[in-house]
Amino acid sequence: MYTLQLWIYHTFRAMKWAIPFMTSKWGWPFCETVHFLGLSLLIGTIGMFDLRLLGMGKRIPIAALHKLILWGVSGYVLALLTGIMFLATEPDQYIFNSAFQWKIVFMAAAGVNMATFYFAVFRRRETELSAKLIAALSLFLWIGVIVFGRMLTFFRPADCGSDPAAFISTCIPLR
Repeated sequence: MYTLQLWIYHTFRAMKWAIPFMTSKWGWPFCETVHFLGLSLLIGTIGMFDLRLLGMGKRIPIAALHKLILWGVSGYVLALLTGIMFLATEPDQYIFNSAFQWKIVFMAAAGVNMATFYFAVFRRRETELSAKLIAALSLFLWIGVIVFGRMLTFFRPADCGSDPAAFISTCIPLR
């Protein structure tokens, strides 16, 4: 896993295209704002859909809420693109950051959860209990993405020094 981290780090470090914009006066604040708006669209639509599956707002047809999913996907794309901008600018502050690592785990689990919902529950019209479990897990996972994303600034990786790297490194290897 450490080898993969180093490869990802060097790959993003070689991407110089984002640095001029991101280090400009308004680059980072602009991307932070767009990232937040993207997350708001994503969590707003997915959150409403999940809460409806959990039994809230029963008078709102699920089909009507499902029409909003495109807004959530658009929000995800905005958040993903701006996240790549952050990563391309400061790869060492993300790749070796334990909060970032957990954020990625929660995002991956949310993706698997969403795929499970669409392929095993929504299309096949499985039980209401299945949908409720997946909706509850979805809310938990996306809240985890937000929490660990916010924790990024509080868990800055330090230099590893002479310590050998662990399976998953949380310190920056000597360059």
